[in-house]
Parts: sequence; structure tokens; C-alpha cells
Amino acid sequence: MALESAGGSIIAMLAELMEPVGRQFRYMFCFNNFAQELKEREENLVSEKDRLQDVVRAAERNAEEIYKDVKKWLEDANNEIEGAKPLENEIGKNGKCFTWCPNCMRQFKLSKALAKKSETFRKLGESSEKFTKVADKRPPQRIEFLTSKEFTPSKSSEEALEQIMEALKDDNVNMIGLYGMGGVGKTTLVKEVGRIATESQLFDEVLMATVSQNPNVIDIQNRMADMLGLKIEENSKEGRADRLRQRLKKVEKMFITLDDVWKHIDLKEIGIPFGDDHRGCKILLTTRRKNIFSSMKCQQKVFLRVLPEKEAWDLFRINAGLDDGDSTLNEVARDVARECHGLPIALVTMGRALRDESAVKWKRVSKQLKNSQFPDMEQIEEKNAYACLKLSYDYLKSKETKLCFLLCCLFPEDYNIPVEDLTRYAVGYGLHQDGEPIEDAREQVHVAIKDLKACCLLLGTETEEHVRMHDLVRDVAIQIASSKEYGFMVLEKWPTSIKSFEGCKTISLMGNKLAELPEGLVCPQLKVLLLELDDGMNVPDKFFEGMREIEVLSLMGGCLSLQSLGVDQVWMQGPHLVEKDAET
Repeated sequence: MALESAGGSIIAMLAELMEPVGRQFRYMFCFNNFAQELKEREENLVSEKDRLQDVVRAAERNAEEIYKDVKKWLEDANNEIEGAKPLENEIGKNGKCFTWCPNCMRQFKLSKALAKKSETFRKLGESSEKFTKVADKRPPQRIEFLTSKEFTPSKSSEEALEQIMEALKDDNVNMIGLYGMGGVGKTTLVKEVGRIATESQLFDEVLMATVSQNPNVIDIQNRMADMLGLKIEENSKEGRADRLRQRLKKVEKMFITLDDVWKHIDLKEIGIPFGDDHRGCKILLTTRRKNIFSSMKCQQKVFLRVLPEKEAWDLFRINAGLDDGDSTLNEVARDVARECHGLPIALVTMGRALRDESAVKWKRVSKQLKNSQFPDMEQIEEKNAYACLKLSYDYLKSKETKLCFLLCCLFPEDYNIPVEDLTRYAVGYGLHQDGEPIEDAREQVHVAIKDLKACCLLLGTETEEHVRMHDLVRDVAIQIASSKEYGFMVLEKWPTSIKSFEGCKTISLMGNKLAELPEGLVCPQLKVLLLELDDGMNVPDKFFEGMREIEVLSLMGGCLSLQSLGVDQVWMQGPHLVEKDAET
């Protein structure tokens, strides 16, 4: 049998020798060379794979979309490297000896396998050289259309949702208006509409942008362009609008939500094709002001009511952590819930503020709400919401959390507030003591933000690096911060009639590109100054002379001279955090 087996091996070997003699000779007598070559090429391939994998990981951390051929190459490289392990085991078994029988045929075949695998490694390594880029920047995920954790369906919201969905399916309706009080849940509802429209594939594109009281056309254009993966290189509003319009006209069916509208919007100025210009475009706008619907020619008007008493109590009870029993505490809690008048934002913030509190505190809050008087708030419709939000602020447990809350109102309405900027302003306002690590202040701010999110006084965004503030909450924060105790001044334009700001500690004109500034100001207590100027505007040389206590200066746009900063004067001392996008 052994002789028979050896004879079969010799015959098989002779058949193999039909290939070119030189190659077969190498397979038989150069086994060690093939083994060494495989080892070297495998090491090169592993190095190349690791290098490319590092680049891919960096791209993934930057939220970029990895190319499919890059993913396939990495997968192939891993498979080939894993597939070489049995051959490597055979190399160890074979050793460095060479004999004619009976293992000569096995060694011959192993040499061929090593040569083939080595060639595969070489080709794979060379093919990786074409990957000059491994990824492309992906459009932001539409997480704003995911149902938020705070969304609690009610009869009112379900009715409004049904009306909106019917209008979206009606070919005769292309402009829909949703209106209701501030804090009633309009934004949350339209996010739910967007989610349903996306998942049911009613439209080819579903977009959303926030408009606010002072619309910024460029911001709206950028938001839509980001969602479309469109790069707008034009600088003029007209050029940008035309670029966006041309892109949107390529979409057969699209749904656009314009949230928080306060006045008539010129869709052409933004670059939104509508009506005869694009029959496949449907627009949903939200507002507190029903009279806007006439100028915007809304064919379907939907009203989002406040919650009826039972639904309001259920929402309040859940957020306050109360059982639906008839305890004495629940009787007081029902009184507090009634003072929220069915407004979801008031019910949620008030409920979370009083969660796990004593019965004595509940009674005190109930009395405070019933006796609340706000003479300075006559122009604001939601006085009851203001009372609840003010009390929610009062019951924050730490001064650091209260400070962070008030500092958020310095940013423009509906602004993505950078947490790092918030940290800088908090340090300038005294959160950080001399000699303490700046990281301590950063940790305090992150803890404060977590607490503020937990009670809905701040909202999350797409990233952990930013937070947002509901516009009604911001109104309340501005009212609190404007008191003598805090000395904040949040302005839309420079008050030229005021020459002295004796008690002012913080001034913000962010989001307003000022065309002029006074020559000088008397601000002896000013610590934080946030400005945004027209490009090319010069800051007066003596502008900062009366600001001897300033700690933080944030200046966007404009031209700033070293002389105006007073760098040759001794008054500019301490941890001055100067953030400048200005020319110097």
C-alpha cells in the first residue's frame, strides 16, 4: 500500500511538471525562499491595513461616510491574512528539510500555495495605493425628525397631527400653517411629522429650518444645504439662493418645515422654489401669530391647543414622579398643575423642579404661583408659563447651575450654544478662581448643563458639544438676568441714547452685525462683552477705556487695533479670555 501511495504521488508530481520546468524547479527546491517571501509580504500588507484602518477610524470620528471600496479592501485584507494562518502552520510542520518521499509532493504543493498567497498579498498591497481619500463628508443625519423623549401624545397633538398628515397627502394643498402658544409643543409635533414623512417615504427630501424672530437667511440656507449635502460657494445672498433653488428643483417631491415664524417670509430670498416654480414642494410653518397665515397664503390652518386638565395632570404627574393616588400631596400637586394652565413646557419644568420635594415645599410653590404678579410681562402672552419657569429657576440647587442658565440667554434665539464658549464666559464671570485648574470650571459647567437638561430648562442638540434654549425659556432668562442683581443687558442694537452703563456686568449683541459703535463707554463693572460687527468696521480706539474690569471679550467681524484694546495699559489684568474673529 505504501508503494502504491508513493507511485500515485510520483504520477501526480509528473503531471504538475508539465508546467514550465523552471517554475516547477523553484517549487521543489526553493521552499524556504517562498516561505520568507510570504512572511515579508504579509508583514507589508498588515502594516498597510493598519495604516488605512487608522485613517478610516479618524474619518468615522469626524462623522464621514467611508467609501465602499475602502471597506471592501479592508475586509479582503483581513480575510486573506486570516486565510494564510493554515499555510503558516504547514510551514512549521514542514521545516527546512527536503526529501523525495513520501512528503516531497506535500512540500511541492505547499510551495505553490505559498507563492500564490504571496502574489495575492502583493496585489492587495499595491491596490491600496489608489486610496488617496477613504471617506466623504456625509450629510448630517436627520435626527431632528426622531421622536424626542419629551414627546407625549395628547388628544390635541394627535388631532393636529392627523390634520397635517391629511394635508400633506392632498395635492391641492402646498402651504400648511400650525399655530399655538409658545411652549405648547409645536416644534416637537413637526419633528414627529417629519419622522413619519421620512419613514413612510412620502417625499424624496424632508427638510427643516428654524426661522426665529430675526431671520438669518444665510443660516437657513446653510441648514438646508447641510441636510442636502450641498456645498454653497457663492458669497452673495442672491447667488446662494440661486444655488439652493437649482438643487431643490431637481427634487421631484419635497417637504420643508419652517419652524418658529414671526413675520412674512420671502421664500425666493432663501432659494425655496414654490407654487408654479415647483408644484412638488409642500411647506409647513409654525408660528404663535395666526395672522401670518394670510400673507403666507396657507391653505390649511391647524391649531395646537393646550392640554385639557386630565392630560395636563398625567403629564405633570409623570414628570413629578407622583403616583395617581388620592394622597394629600397629590391634592396640592393638582393645584400646582392647574396653575400651569395646560402648557406642556410649564408642566414639565415645574414637575421636574418639584420631584422628590417635601409637602411643605409643594404648598409653598402652590401659594407662590397663585399670587404671582408680573407687571413687566404684559406684552408676553404666556404669563403662567413665565411664573412656572421662574420658579423652576429659583429651585435650582447650585449657583453655578443658575449662572450657566442665565449665560445661555446671551446667545441669539434658537442658537446652537457651544459648551466650550459657555465655559469661557462662566470663567470670566467668576466661576473659576485664580489658581484653580481650568478643567475644574469645565467640569462644573458640564454638571450644570446635565442638571438643566434634566429639568428641561436646556435642550440637547445633534452633538454633546452644543445645547439649545427654548425661546420662551430664553425670554424668562433675559427677564431674570436683566435685574440689578445680575446686570445683564441683551440687545438687538446699540442703545445710542444711553451713555453710561454703571450697573451693567454683561452686554451681549450677538447675532446683530453692528454698523457703528460709540467712541467710548463708561462700564466700570462690565465683565463680559459679546459683539458682532459688520465686516470692515473699525472699533473706535477709545471704545474700551471705560471697561477696566472686563474679563471676556468675544468679537466677531470688524477690525480691532491693539491700541483700542489698551495693551500698553496696566488695567488689562487677570484671566482675560479674548475670543476674536476680528482683524487686528
